Amino acid sequence: MKSVFLFLMTILLVSCSEQNSEKTKEELTRPNILWIVAEDLSPVIPSFGDSTIVTPNLSRLAKEGVCYDRMFSPSGVCSPSRAAIATGMYPTHIGANHMRTGPWFADVPQSFIDNYAKGAMPPGIIPYEAIPQPEVKMMSEYLRGQGYYCTNNAKQDYQFKKSLMAWDECSTKAHWRNREEGQPFFSIFNMEVTHESRIWAKAKDSLWVSEDLDVPVPPYLPTTDSSLMDIRRMYSNIKEMDQRVGQLLKELEDDGLLEKTIVFWYTDHGGPLPRQKRLTYDSGLRVPMIIRFPNGERAGSREGRLLSFIDFAPTVLSLVGIEPPEYIDGKAFLGEFKEDSERDYIHAAADRFDETAADPIRTVRDPRYKLIRYYDTHKPMFYPVGYREQMPIMRELHRLKNKGALTAEQALWFRVTKPEIELFDTELDPHELVNLAGKEEFEEIQKRLTSELDSWLASFEDLNMLPEIELMAKLWPDGIQPVTSAPVLENTENGVALASETEGASIGYKIIRGQDTTNSWRLYREPISLDEEERLMAVAHRIGYKPSEAVSE
Repeated sequence: MKSVFLFLMTILLVSCSEQNSEKTKEELTRPNILWIVAEDLSPVIPSFGDSTIVTPNLSRLAKEGVCYDRMFSPSGVCSPSRAAIATGMYPTHIGANHMRTGPWFADVPQSFIDNYAKGAMPPGIIPYEAIPQPEVKMMSEYLRGQGYYCTNNAKQDYQFKKSLMAWDECSTKAHWRNREEGQPFFSIFNMEVTHESRIWAKAKDSLWVSEDLDVPVPPYLPTTDSSLMDIRRMYSNIKEMDQRVGQLLKELEDDGLLEKTIVFWYTDHGGPLPRQKRLTYDSGLRVPMIIRFPNGERAGSREGRLLSFIDFAPTVLSLVGIEPPEYIDGKAFLGEFKEDSERDYIHAAADRFDETAADPIRTVRDPRYKLIRYYDTHKPMFYPVGYREQMPIMRELHRLKNKGALTAEQALWFRVTKPEIELFDTELDPHELVNLAGKEEFEEIQKRLTSELDSWLASFEDLNMLPEIELMAKLWPDGIQPVTSAPVLENTENGVALASETEGASIGYKIIRGQDTTNSWRLYREPISLDEEERLMAVAHRIGYKPSEAVSE
């Protein structure tokens, strides 16, 4: 009798185990995804080797997750980086690498646009949107198409206005808590407290660190009192950001969702200090990233492979069981559609920054060596950007330069011309101060990286190598933004079908019953059935085009 009981219990346990296995497999194909995004920050936290301050919440994430040591942005500034993240495309491939192309606010008065163009863009350039190839979509559209609730809180800045179909909610109130119960979500929270501007904007705020905190100073920056205060402010802002990370993790835990959610924490490009942001040195491109997987998967591990922001979109799609579209430049590094081969190189570019003249730079890096190619070598290495000039530590550099008191390392940034090539050993020279280009012992490395850079540039049309006036004319003929064709509604036996004549346009719809409508445009995928008391409103939008007028049945 006892043996029969044990036999039946064994069958029951195996059956339960199989059911739980199937359930787990199903849940893992539709996990929630949370992105916590800090701004303007290099890997200067304890989990990445900098013990200047304590960051308990990021350290917790690192202990429970995976630290990625070689994650890079394809641009050293936010808007092109965000374009790459949103689309999985190189900013230069979609003409989105100039920083920036326009003010992205709703209903901007023409007078504001005119003044913006005069003050923040070179002569002859008006605010315009980059227009990616017609097949390019924002990543969140694919997730919404599979039933995900997608929110962005709240920064956009993609070099084009967001697709009307990109988000269920995009505002400072956007949150996964606003979704229908049980609906999987993809939510982004952007934390601006570490942004470059907060170095000077928060100068009078009390510090989250000691006023005499001993801080490391890169050799390319001065060690004067005002400079040290800016660096302390950077670390103070990191402490403040860390607290917000903890708040979000607690909200996940309070909702019982922490073990059902893949949490990404990363920064949008390198650090906020001079000779960091905007450049293609590692100080501008290399970022820290931590991913926490449910149920302790890979907890406390590190990953050293080369990764780029263009890999984010295909990776998130792969994690939720969506095969990434073929046009995407990036490669999935996790999930069902993870690519077998790893990257040998990452690539990056810099072009125009705000009101400065275009100054094209193209870069390639392997796990150790970095090659930077400068195209306008007659131009100075340094360009004053009005935004950055507000920072006290930047003013200190100018003061020391005018006194002839810069160190050799600091003076490198202020060279009056540029070399054609810079080559760095990032392992022995992490601040990229010793140019190895032209040295006999590095000839083969230089040839290999040059060949790789040429190969990358030949793989697509680098739109940002066009003079910007020509690029703008190509995208906006006669300076006029193209308009998406309005959707055509057709009654079929399966419901109301929608189509737009604009190639690549996404179509959104709302179902109206009385005065009630949904808050956001639903993503159209198939004919829509309506009750007698319902009517349909629809809109079409191709990225970079002006949205169509809304039409209704």
